Amino acid sequence: MTVLPDDGLELAAEFPDVTHEQWQRLVAGVLRKAGKDVEGDAAEEALTTALEDGLRTRPLYTARDTAPEPGLPGFAPFVRGSRAEGNTVAGWDVRQRHTAADGAAVLADLENGVTSLWLTVGEDGIPVPSLAGVLEGVYLDLAPVVLDAGPETETAARELLRLYQERGVAKDAARGNLGADPLGYEARTGQTYDTAPMTALARRCAEEYPGLRALTVDALPYHEAGGSAAQELGCSLATGVAYLRELTEAGLTVEQALGQLEFRYAATADQFLTIAKLRAARRLWARVAEVSGAPAAGAQAQHAVTSPVMMTRRDPWVNMLRTTIATLAAGVGGADSVTVLPFDHALGLPDAFARRIARNTATILVEESHLTRVIDPAGGSWYVERLTDELAHAGWKFFQEIEGAGGQAAALRSGTIKERLAETWAVRRAKLAKRREPITGVSEFPFLAEKPVVRDPAPEPPSGGLPVVRRDEEFEALRARSDAHLAATGSRPRIYLAALGPAAAHTARLTFASNLFQAGGIEPVTEGTFEASGASEACLCSSDALYAEQAETVAAELRAQGASHVFLAGRPGEYAGVDAYVFAGCDAVAVLSAALDRMGVS
Repeated sequence: MTVLPDDGLELAAEFPDVTHEQWQRLVAGVLRKAGKDVEGDAAEEALTTALEDGLRTRPLYTARDTAPEPGLPGFAPFVRGSRAEGNTVAGWDVRQRHTAADGAAVLADLENGVTSLWLTVGEDGIPVPSLAGVLEGVYLDLAPVVLDAGPETETAARELLRLYQERGVAKDAARGNLGADPLGYEARTGQTYDTAPMTALARRCAEEYPGLRALTVDALPYHEAGGSAAQELGCSLATGVAYLRELTEAGLTVEQALGQLEFRYAATADQFLTIAKLRAARRLWARVAEVSGAPAAGAQAQHAVTSPVMMTRRDPWVNMLRTTIATLAAGVGGADSVTVLPFDHALGLPDAFARRIARNTATILVEESHLTRVIDPAGGSWYVERLTDELAHAGWKFFQEIEGAGGQAAALRSGTIKERLAETWAVRRAKLAKRREPITGVSEFPFLAEKPVVRDPAPEPPSGGLPVVRRDEEFEALRARSDAHLAATGSRPRIYLAALGPAAAHTARLTFASNLFQAGGIEPVTEGTFEASGASEACLCSSDALYAEQAETVAAELRAQGASHVFLAGRPGEYAGVDAYVFAGCDAVAVLSAALDRMGVS
């Protein structure tokens, strides 16, 4: 009978130590089989992925990848969490967003797992006079309320405070945020509103309502304009610093001013980047508090929202998966509150089913996946700690750039921020167009026969400032052209896919071409003859070997049958009769748009 040692790790002593160089040699051998002849660091570099902000994700992280000591939860620099207990007591705050005066929906959410409310109030949402009705039946001493009212913040805040008093809510029991955010509103609309009421509300909250904050630092406008994670961090820091200056100049202490701010960030389906962003945000804000003379008050209150940019209008059901990953990342990253946008968010007002799925997403992650049983579960990972450190430096650099331009307000009004965000989005937009950043259900594996999901229109969000982008916007425009053609003619534009040789030779490229053309709303036809397909263009699909034997002959036959344009699925070559090539990394949007133009699809 073999007796295992008490410490099972001793078993590893039977294996020889492996060096980093040995691993690199094995990587080089694999790459050599793929046609890449590289050695040493170059082999490792070949597997490195470039991120935005100049960051790079390497294939391997070890103890050599050092990062600053993150500290302990609840203590500066708060990398591991703003509170000593993290979210282990009751999980994170599940905060549902409402933009319509629907008191029944509000109560349904609170009765089924939601723990706080985020209300869009004013001209673009719930009318201020309707606030009392929307909150009818809500226990305001139990459910925190967060307002988002733009220029109507003072009126909405006074109405909420009146409701607290009218319903007998003790001042020390009120929780939430009055939502003043003049710079965030200016970023969205290009308009300003008086900040004097903001400072008055902050003073009142600081003196009378210990659980109520007056200001929100909303970084979503910068994320929604195409900004990177570091740019989102830099803009939030610059905004927070601007508010600190204004509040302290109005007579609040630094500690009081710090206690009046809550930060709002986007959580995306890039889980590790989201985790690192939230951890880096706390570290950076702790640094601001330190240089402001109040290091102990530098715990950043964080509200994470699943990214509107990643939400798609086609195949919206996939958004459930995106928001699940984003919510997981927000919780693991230590967000205090998390809003899961319903999967139909991009289509209008969510229905009851969509709201249910949104709130249950958080419930499953907290109650069934037990994500909150461990504080900062990603902490200690060499990759996460290094990414947090690199992102913190990149965010601080952008913050310094904004401060050098005169601060957040000046950088917004001069166009500096808009230009920088546009540069970032242009690079990402090119990757999306080339499907280097795939969008499942849109640019990858689209389903043309999908029945559209229809929702009641949502209130128009404020606009006029920074642009609002979506990952699916260019493919959505192509699909809309196809839909209009279908409505007008009864059929979609079509392309004939000519598969050459046996299935083993053509299946991969046939699948690739089918996905690509469907992403633009062009229906692929693979059966029968070209003449019977109803298509005006064709695409050859096979192996390079069969192209060399048959491509030119088949292309000529297709032209004789009436094909006005012939594609070839594969890398560009020199084949007579072939007009264009489609391949991984080609500009799919440009190819598809030109094809629709030729097909007469306006």
